[in-house]
Amino acid sequence: MPSAAERTRTLVQSTCSAVLLVHGVEGARPEQLAPQARVVGPDGEVYLLFPADSPVVRAATHAVHDELPAVLEITDVAPVAVPHRIRGRAWISGWLTSAPGLATEPGAMMLRLEVGEASVDDLWGAGGVEPEDFAAAAVDPLVAHETELLQHLASAHDDQVQTLCALVGDRAAVTGGRARRAVPLALDRFGLRVRFTGEPAFDARFDFPTPVRDVTELRREMHALFAAAE
Repeated sequence: MPSAAERTRTLVQSTCSAVLLVHGVEGARPEQLAPQARVVGPDGEVYLLFPADSPVVRAATHAVHDELPAVLEITDVAPVAVPHRIRGRAWISGWLTSAPGLATEPGAMMLRLEVGEASVDDLWGAGGVEPEDFAAAAVDPLVAHETELLQHLASAHDDQVQTLCALVGDRAAVTGGRARRAVPLALDRFGLRVRFTGEPAFDARFDFPTPVRDVTELRREMHALFAAAE
C-alpha cells in the first residue's frame, strides 16, 4: 500500500478541492480561501496561487515576522456517483509567507507554505506525515488520469465492472431484495478499489500483481482483471 506521505503528496498534487485556513480571515467566503493552483517545490514546500487582492494574501503580506500559521485542507471526493463520496482528507500545516515574483498570471500572488506537519485520513486509514517524508514522497503516477479513468470505467465499461462481483463470492449476494452494484471508487498504481452498494455497502480491493507505472501498464492489468472475473 502507499505510505501516508505518498498519499498526502498525491492529494496535494491532485485536482481535489482545497481551502487554506488562516488565523484572522475566518470570515472569508470559502471560495476566497481556495487556491487557484498548487504545486510542491523541490524542498517539499507547497506553493499556492491566489488573487493578489484575496484576504489570504493580505494576511500573509502583513504578517508579523513575515510568517503566518496556516493549514491547507484537502478534500478528496469520488468522481463517480457512489454512496459516501468523500474518499479522504489531508491536512498540511505550517507557516505561510508571500513569494512575490513567482506568479506569472497578472493580478495574482504566489504564497509559500513551509510544511511543519501533515496528516491524512482516507480509504487506507489515518496517519501522520513528517515534513522530510512529505518532501521525499513519490506521487502516484495515475493521479492526473484517475478521474477520467474512473468515469470511463463507470460509463463505458459498466458491464465488465459488474463482473467483478464474481470475485468477491457470497459477499455480492442480493441484499434486501435488491442486487448489489459494483462502482469503481479509486484507482492507483497498486490496484482498483470498488464499492459494492447495498445494505451494508462494502469496499473491495483488486490488487495488481506489480505496481503499474503508466496508463499503458494499467490497461494491461485491467484486461487481466476482467478476464479473471469472467
